[in-house]
Amino acid sequence: MRVSANPESRDKSGNCVWMPDHRFAASGMTERLVTTRIEQRFATLAREGRAALVTFTMAGDPDPRTALAILNALPKAGADVIELGMPFTDPMADGPAVQAAGLRALKAGQTLKRTLACVRDFRKADDTTPIVLMGYYNPIYVYGVERFLTDAKAAGVDGFIVVDLPPEEDDELCLPALNAGLNFIRLATPTTDDKRLPAVLANTSGFVYYVSITGITGAAAPDVSKVAAAVIRIKRHTRLPVAVGFGVRTAAQARAIAAGAEAVVVGSALVGAVKDSLDKEGRATARTVTAVTTLVAELARGVRGAKRKA
Repeated sequence: MRVSANPESRDKSGNCVWMPDHRFAASGMTERLVTTRIEQRFATLAREGRAALVTFTMAGDPDPRTALAILNALPKAGADVIELGMPFTDPMADGPAVQAAGLRALKAGQTLKRTLACVRDFRKADDTTPIVLMGYYNPIYVYGVERFLTDAKAAGVDGFIVVDLPPEEDDELCLPALNAGLNFIRLATPTTDDKRLPAVLANTSGFVYYVSITGITGAAAPDVSKVAAAVIRIKRHTRLPVAVGFGVRTAAQARAIAAGAEAVVVGSALVGAVKDSLDKEGRATARTVTAVTTLVAELARGVRGAKRKA
């Protein structure tokens, strides 16, 4: 995003890199022209002394109308930040539940244009809950990066998680997104060591997403003690909030992780709730929206009940 100070610095190789807000804070240059909904939400929660619940659902799953109803119901159920999946035919990090959700959405006619329209419809009633689009670069590349960023910002999108764009490809989307005033959230994993972490964090903004397991989404439950140690290690490198996801399914897990992290991300369990509510033909039922919101409310109670560590 744009700041009043010089937005560029150089790495050890002499390459220009964006200096995100946490870097300016570290050097005392905190004046800025734009503050995103994501930053505002985490600042509010920090004052309240609690972590955020970040929910992931797939745009268009199981059909556009029901997906919008789910999206609209998430904040009231307890979601503090919303990740909205962009369906893609060939995902790399998605487990079976999220893959199935994407395929259901594509079968129902979901496109990237319709995903942006879904955000636009959501913003008619909610102008404060942050929305992060999560997915893969191919649909964005086909759409056109400049056009996509313009349309996404106009629709009310706040940031992106694009899992197949490493730091070495920041010119593709990350830096243009930052220049457009949008956050770009990067993933750190159990295999991201201290040597690699600075590159991962260099142009990250909004928050850092820590993947709690080695593997695909929903594949295993996180080891809370290992996650806590990893969060502490990441915080030695950044002032950004740290969100933990992949494998979190229960309120008890969410509560334990929320004790040390600034956010807990839940996705596979929610898209699984959608699947379990469908009829034999795979269509939404009267239970579909409430199946998701009931689980979100339970998870939110877990996050809010966490005893935060100093």
